[in-house]
Amino acid sequence: MDVAAGIASRLGEVRRRIEAAADGAGRDAREVRLLLAVKTQPVEAIRAALDAGADLLGHNRAQELVATGPGLAEPGVPAHAMHFIGHLQSNKVNQVLRWATCVESVDSPRLAERLDQAVARAEGGPLDVLVQVNTSGEATKAGVEPEHAADLALAVGRLPHLRLRGFMTIGANTRDAAVVRASYDRLAAVRADVLGSGAAGTAEATELSMGMSGDLEIAVTAGATIVRVGTAVFGARPAP
Repeated sequence: MDVAAGIASRLGEVRRRIEAAADGAGRDAREVRLLLAVKTQPVEAIRAALDAGADLLGHNRAQELVATGPGLAEPGVPAHAMHFIGHLQSNKVNQVLRWATCVESVDSPRLAERLDQAVARAEGGPLDVLVQVNTSGEATKAGVEPEHAADLALAVGRLPHLRLRGFMTIGANTRDAAVVRASYDRLAAVRADVLGSGAAGTAEATELSMGMSGDLEIAVTAGATIVRVGTAVFGARPAP
């Protein structure tokens, strides 16, 4: 099986996993979008996934987003959206905004304000953003603490050039499914609090981006609307 065929086959298997998880949770699988995390992937592999029907991608490194951007903008490349899903340094904001349609990793008022100012300077429309929440409490993970997430979301909602679309988290790093599920339930609770506030700029904050290759079923059961999958489609990444 060649590389493109392997990617297409694994993409189909991930879609079947999502459908089965949604069915088991009494959900419509169409409520769950598959985002392909394309970290370290060359344009050729990403293009193969797009040719196989993928339409939502995510980069977590600004330099890789910039490097692959031109190749994915060539004529004939299937239409797709690009999210930025990694830690975003302030000095990389302008680079990311050139290629990304959404930033899922807003974790501070400072970053939100920097994005808002950059979008204003570019005279573009509102930028979709998600607030990243550290629901596992692990020191190695980025994100605002759950108890401060609503305040950050309300601050984002007041910025005129950003559109708050929801929340993102990385699940707990453990084999204990109950602990992973609890980390996802915390994100759903944050969303409920923010939507229930009725505050300006929060009405569209419905997205829950959570779940990856190893735990997407747990995330779908907990209400994920976006699952971020990389290795289950592209295979294991080479060692650095």
